[in-house]
Amino acid sequence: MEGDGSETLVTIKNIERELICPACKELFTHPLILPCQHSICHKCVKELLLTLDDSFNDVGSDNSNQSSPRLRLPSPSMDKIDRISRPGWKRSSLTPRTTTFPCPGCEHDVDLGERGINGLFRNFTLETIVERYRQAARAATAIMCDLCKPPPQESTKSCMDCSASYCNECFKIYHPWGTVKAQHEYVGPTTNFRPKILMCPEHETERINMYCELCRRPVCHLCKLGGNHSNHRVTTMSSAYKTLKEKLSKDIDYLIGKESQVKSQISELNLLMKETECNGERAKEEAITHFEKLYEILEERKSSVLKAIDASKKLRLDKFQTQVEEYQGLLENNGLVGYAQEVLKETDQSCFVQTAKQLHLRIQKATESLKSFRPAAQTSFEDYVVNTSKQTELLGELSFFSSGVDVPEINEEQSKVYNNALINWHHPEKDKADSYVLEYRKVNRDEEMLSWNEIEVCGTSKVVSDLESNCSYAFRVRAYKGSICSPCSRELILHTPPAPVFSFLFDEKCGYNNERLLLNLKRDRVESRAGFNLLLAAERIQVGYYTSLDYIIGDVGITKGKHFWAFRVEPYSYLVKVGVASSDKLQEWLRSPRDAVSPRYEQDSGHDSGSEDACFDSQPFTLVTIGMKKFFIPKSATSTNEPENRVLPMPTSIGIFLDYDKGRVAFYDMDHMKCLYERQVDCSHTMYPAFALMGSGGIQLEEPITAKYLEYQEDM
Repeated sequence: MEGDGSETLVTIKNIERELICPACKELFTHPLILPCQHSICHKCVKELLLTLDDSFNDVGSDNSNQSSPRLRLPSPSMDKIDRISRPGWKRSSLTPRTTTFPCPGCEHDVDLGERGINGLFRNFTLETIVERYRQAARAATAIMCDLCKPPPQESTKSCMDCSASYCNECFKIYHPWGTVKAQHEYVGPTTNFRPKILMCPEHETERINMYCELCRRPVCHLCKLGGNHSNHRVTTMSSAYKTLKEKLSKDIDYLIGKESQVKSQISELNLLMKETECNGERAKEEAITHFEKLYEILEERKSSVLKAIDASKKLRLDKFQTQVEEYQGLLENNGLVGYAQEVLKETDQSCFVQTAKQLHLRIQKATESLKSFRPAAQTSFEDYVVNTSKQTELLGELSFFSSGVDVPEINEEQSKVYNNALINWHHPEKDKADSYVLEYRKVNRDEEMLSWNEIEVCGTSKVVSDLESNCSYAFRVRAYKGSICSPCSRELILHTPPAPVFSFLFDEKCGYNNERLLLNLKRDRVESRAGFNLLLAAERIQVGYYTSLDYIIGDVGITKGKHFWAFRVEPYSYLVKVGVASSDKLQEWLRSPRDAVSPRYEQDSGHDSGSEDACFDSQPFTLVTIGMKKFFIPKSATSTNEPENRVLPMPTSIGIFLDYDKGRVAFYDMDHMKCLYERQVDCSHTMYPAFALMGSGGIQLEEPITAKYLEYQEDM
């Protein structure tokens, strides 16, 4: 018996690798079985879901920027506004439902469905094995009685019904003969208590008594009758148990019978590892040799270039020195002037004339040089700037000889960056690579070469988190097929927005005109309908009627911090205004009569056509005009206001940056993250994203601005 116990101890200790959670890399704690049949700790599943929930659609004001909390504020209330409630959608910023995440074991996406974690089975078998391993590992560590008065005694039994451990005395007290408790099931001391009967996670009062062969999971009879497994092939639990146990036993016997073959293959693998190590070191030495040759060439060229620069510098300095000496001779009592002063002292006319003629020519020449001063040499070394752009590009592409794996290419159109970056790429090969490695690093303005961060990816896209605001990042990707690696793709440089993403949807209640505006169910897209009502209103044009703008705002207000959001204006749009506005200004606009808008009142200037300079002051709003595929920069008191300087091509996507604390708003071209226009804005009240449309037009909020706060809900 002792020998059997020792053998069991060795066996348990040898399987530690199978008892490690792929997420936390520690022994499993309350493991759950994922739909892909891999197990993961309960706490790890929760952490993964929370992490992914804050991933690509992370709202920086909630998490990354604690100094500027995002406040959910009600939109300005209006007395004469229809309040429309659209079914089929639910809005919640506090409990977003993320149920899909990549399995840490196989990297494939798993969907937990509507019930989320509650729909997963607990792996009690694995949990029991882990507990046996823990006991074997701590060997002499005793499990103490849970009911003893201090100090507790060592336990001798554990009751599976009570989920507690007892010493002999306590067990007798709490499980007296002749009572129901005396019939409880007890085992040796353990900390692993599991239910005697598995219950269905979807139908919590039903026992598990069948096995779904399609989903490879236990189910109850209600799951088969009218649940998700009604059309699946199921079998009885006893039949599934017998079949799987036979298969597992047969496979284990086969592996045990091939033990000698496994050992020989292990020896072969060890030899291959040694060979790989030697070949790897040899390849490193050859690579070092090639780089040293490059270093020698660079050092030689460096020496040659520096010598040329030094020679040119010496020649120029010599010329300057000669010129300095000549000019010093023009000073009183020095050089030429001093010599001329001595000649003037000559009283003999013949001798004076003989010497003064040549001296006079030299004095005239010096006088002319004073009138037209010209340095003897140039100070600029522009002709000596080394052009290394082509060589830098070639060195950046420096790689191995053709490896047989094509280079992946990053898709610039589908790659976007907000708080996080979504990088997409495609592979020219028909047979995709086994995996990819995405590399990224921050591009320092001082051109300091920072090290690359690496992420292993199974698919052809990846979300990169934890990027700093207002920074440039370089991305590149390489492919792996087996042990063969492709060269890196060309680098893609993306610039993060100047502030964390601000999430909101269009407000369907405040100021929304459903006669002329069409809002989709998700509330992330609005269109302007120039329909029959507008034609009827056109009859009043001859009496001074002016078509007004139809406003729509975001459903979330801003009272603090820095925020950034982005959207697309449809190319067919006739006139769209976008920007920010305060709550009091919005109420003023939305209460103004639509049928009697004064032609003297300009809705985006904030004044009744008084002095033009008034619009340059800080106003409680700022709106820019977009339309007919153009972006119109407002007039400015400090810059030229010529039309050709104020009209730009309309960007594909437009971003708005609001610094509430400093009272600044800026408009960005998202394709290049370039600021197109910036100005002061009065932020003394709650500020809202504001939009206005006239004629045909459409605005689509970018997905990262809306996705986190949308929650689908079936219309019952």
